[in-house]
Amino acid sequence: MARTWKGNDRIMGFSKESDFEQALIDLLKNYGWEREVIKNPTEGELIQNWANILYENNRGIDRLNDYPLTDGEMRQIIEQIETLKTPLRLNGFINGGSVAITRDNPDDTAHFGKEVSLKIYERREIAAGQSRYQIAEQPEFPTKSKILNDRRGDLMLLINGMPVIHIELKKSGVPVSQASNQIEKYADEGIFSGLFALVQIFVAMNPEETLYFANPGPEGKFNPNYYFHWADFNNEPINDWKQIGATLLSIPMAHQLIGFYTVADDSDGVLKVMRSYQYYAANAISDKVAKTKWEKDNQLGGYIWHTTGSGKTMTSFKSAQLIATSKDADKVVFLMDRIELGTQSLKEYRNFAGAGLSEQQKSNTVQETEDTHVLVGKLKSTDPADTLIVTSIQKMSNISEENEGLKAADIEIINAKRLVFIVDEAHRSTFGDMLRTIKDTFKRALFFGFTGTPIQEENQKKMNTTSTVFGNELHRYSIADGIRDKNVLGFDPYKVLTFKDKDVRTVVALEKAKAGTVEEAMADETKKKIFLDYMQNIPMAGYYEDSGLYLKGIEDYLPNSQYRTEEHQSMVVKDILDNWMILSQNGKFHAIFATSSIPEAIEYYQRFKGIDSKLKITALFDPNIDNNGGAKVKEDGLKEIIEDYNNKYGQDYTAASFAKMKKDIAARLAHKKPYERIEREPEKEIDILIVVDQMLTGFDSKWINTLYMDKVLKYENIIQAFSRTNRLFGPDKPFGTIKYYRRPHTMEKFIEAAVKLYSGDRPLGLFAQRLQKNLNNMNLLYEQIRDVFEQTGIRNFEKLPSEIAERKKFADLFRQFNDYLEAAKVQGFNWKQIEYSFKNDETGENEIITVALDETTYLVLVKRYKELFGGDSGSGGADVPYDIDGYITTIDTDKIDSDYMNSRFEKYLKILHTDDADAEELKKAEEELHKTFATLSQEEQKYANIFLHDIQSGDIIVSAGKTFKEYVIEYCLQAKDDQIHRLAAYALGLNEMMLRDMMAQHITEDNINEFGRFDALKATVDKERAKAYFEAITGQKLPIPKVNVRVDKLLRDFIIQGGFEIEIPG
Repeated sequence: MARTWKGNDRIMGFSKESDFEQALIDLLKNYGWEREVIKNPTEGELIQNWANILYENNRGIDRLNDYPLTDGEMRQIIEQIETLKTPLRLNGFINGGSVAITRDNPDDTAHFGKEVSLKIYERREIAAGQSRYQIAEQPEFPTKSKILNDRRGDLMLLINGMPVIHIELKKSGVPVSQASNQIEKYADEGIFSGLFALVQIFVAMNPEETLYFANPGPEGKFNPNYYFHWADFNNEPINDWKQIGATLLSIPMAHQLIGFYTVADDSDGVLKVMRSYQYYAANAISDKVAKTKWEKDNQLGGYIWHTTGSGKTMTSFKSAQLIATSKDADKVVFLMDRIELGTQSLKEYRNFAGAGLSEQQKSNTVQETEDTHVLVGKLKSTDPADTLIVTSIQKMSNISEENEGLKAADIEIINAKRLVFIVDEAHRSTFGDMLRTIKDTFKRALFFGFTGTPIQEENQKKMNTTSTVFGNELHRYSIADGIRDKNVLGFDPYKVLTFKDKDVRTVVALEKAKAGTVEEAMADETKKKIFLDYMQNIPMAGYYEDSGLYLKGIEDYLPNSQYRTEEHQSMVVKDILDNWMILSQNGKFHAIFATSSIPEAIEYYQRFKGIDSKLKITALFDPNIDNNGGAKVKEDGLKEIIEDYNNKYGQDYTAASFAKMKKDIAARLAHKKPYERIEREPEKEIDILIVVDQMLTGFDSKWINTLYMDKVLKYENIIQAFSRTNRLFGPDKPFGTIKYYRRPHTMEKFIEAAVKLYSGDRPLGLFAQRLQKNLNNMNLLYEQIRDVFEQTGIRNFEKLPSEIAERKKFADLFRQFNDYLEAAKVQGFNWKQIEYSFKNDETGENEIITVALDETTYLVLVKRYKELFGGDSGSGGADVPYDIDGYITTIDTDKIDSDYMNSRFEKYLKILHTDDADAEELKKAEEELHKTFATLSQEEQKYANIFLHDIQSGDIIVSAGKTFKEYVIEYCLQAKDDQIHRLAAYALGLNEMMLRDMMAQHITEDNINEFGRFDALKATVDKERAKAYFEAITGQKLPIPKVNVRVDKLLRDFIIQGGFEIEIPG
């Protein structure tokens, strides 16, 4: 067996994929999988295997009555699978535990024609009971296409006969992306249908790396953003294949992955699989509950620190589901800190409960509580459907001994139950009287907190931290972990000065010196000393000394009213409008604008409205009108905002239904029902939402990429607000952009402190690199790419290097280049501007950066990058030993400027046809034209050179109005036509029309003889002519059998390669 040992990490490598496959099978046998492997099974054989298992597990008199399943009965089951179709709905089929059939086995007279229910899977029977775990090696997949041959996968893992995990393997040195590409290709060919539609999880592996991801189904899209690496409890990625086999793919983990750690999310119609950190958190809570001694009072459960945007809601739901399924608690209550958030979470939890359920069925999975009395009823209930409850902390705190409307007996009944409270956004209202009331009322209950920003010693509230309220940290996944793993995005924050620092200093210094002008301050020694101290020594932002004493900065002396001025607000609005097209990417993404007060939110709304910009803007804040000062302003502003919203979007909201308007706003921003496809109807979108406090925590939308802030926040509130922008989207959104305007130097310090606290003091990668750095990196990588080509003698990137090592280096460098390019585009780079100026903060001097390539050169490199796949990644070909970025291969290289190529061509012709043309000038013009050849494919370059030679020799007269590219294409087509004719008429004497028909189709080695078409074409070959041709080529007599072999090879190669120049006897 060809194996190698790799470096000091001792990861075993494999030079053959088959060796790796066998080693993995041997490993899995040691981790719960059956020793007898099903080799090379067809779909029919796997269906029969499933039938045998179903028979063994359902032989009882009430089920199969000891009579095997017939083909017709198995067909009934397969038809149910085909009806459900998607992995999302089939997840419910598998975890539903049973399937109903109508018996058609005449031997079973007791049940013939009657419906019986068969047990198919029990998620709690892990490595026990009737569970079976089998490995299918090299299963044969039937394709939907009549043209394509059947495929063979690598490994399929079967639980109780159902193929639920599919694994594609690659040998050492081949990127794991090639295995995931193979899976995507199989899915595109319709392979995962019929029995194979049951596949829930895909695993792509090479010996050094593993990715796992949920099956998106026939109508879904594969998204590499959701291809996950497994990790250990401390979030360190696991790469060694042996550790993957011993953890992720082992029993019981694989069984749990299907039964407990997949989520059929009905809100966006996709199956989801939990990441490793979600698994560890849910498991930690479940274990803690299982070990709880319920007779004790005031027990602490613990808290989960998972960064905002990492899927806390899904984790908390799965934690509750595990507790409910294990029956280790009688009630699990999701406790939300706001009524609106409770409604949002209720909807999410119900969607997580399973796809395909009616609204009534969903409502039975997780219970809502309209008021306190309904809540009491649900808590007292013994109905299993009332186990999971969502309520607000406000409603829950109403259940207390002090509430005269409640019976003490009811509280006693509830207190007798084993209660678990799961508190979402645990950094918010958990430090007030309401949670204390709940804890005092339910002393034996267990409380768990979920937060992305736990309250710590540095920012404790009421002398408490998250740990003192909930107990120990059970699992941590910080924002630094999330960004490293690319599960959330980093941030690109900008402090924007609406006032010059010098002007702010001067105003404060004059006030402190009690002087009206600079001249007055400088004329008095006492005033001068104070004035200069504030001008030269006092920092712009205050800070804490080591002793804990706070020293004020210049911005601390500015009154809040300074930021209510016309000058400040106008500058903020101008900055937003000036940069809107770039930051929003022409309106593709949305933004949130956080203001400091309701009056300011209304003022900004009216400023945007007054400018009559085309932006679609609305505002959201607490609609309650009180009798305090400014109530009239608020009431009038609210009325104006609601009326504008109704007119703009055809709604009819009022102040009384403002909560519903908020839900509508949230749905539009998140592109959720009923606005899932709102990007196709931009008139229905919201560009900017102005807020005060709302939507800055607990609201998720991948379509928000920018946060504007005219308010000062600290610690957890900074991270929460910033995190509205950090949801993954794709290459168009490399980071979340933050722009802050109020007390910018102070906010900069607060941001540094928040990052230190919540990144685990590991801020690396938290902030995006600035445009200056990104452009420098682009230039550096371009130089390295150019060196790769020039060192192999390739000019102008005309073709790819021939060596694999050089191609791999180019692939890696260009992928990195594109990452920096995408980030630079969001920060203001565009190809129309090549030169950029930056001010050096230390020297004050301007630095000029000139981008080392233009868009045409970039698109040439994209074209070369695409050619790494050779244009054909069909099965049977060799694996590509470099990582291919799918996004880059979708960039439209037709944008390459053919007008530029034609202008170089016309310039060359003009000089060529000038009687007294300068030879040096002509040579230079020809070189310029040659440089544009790099924008052509390799074949096109060949005929471009032939065409140019024909012009130089006078063999062709150029027609007016015909472009250079048109001539090249014409030459290519004529050459292809000549190649076919020479092979058909001159060399083999075969049917030329049949050959042309085959050449017009996409022929591969796998499908060349589909329907016997290649054999039929060979049958038209004139054997005598072919014999004469090959004898003339070889210079020796050939028997007919050898001629037939040569005919087959020449014709096969010619068709698959799309034609070539055949050898002509000399």
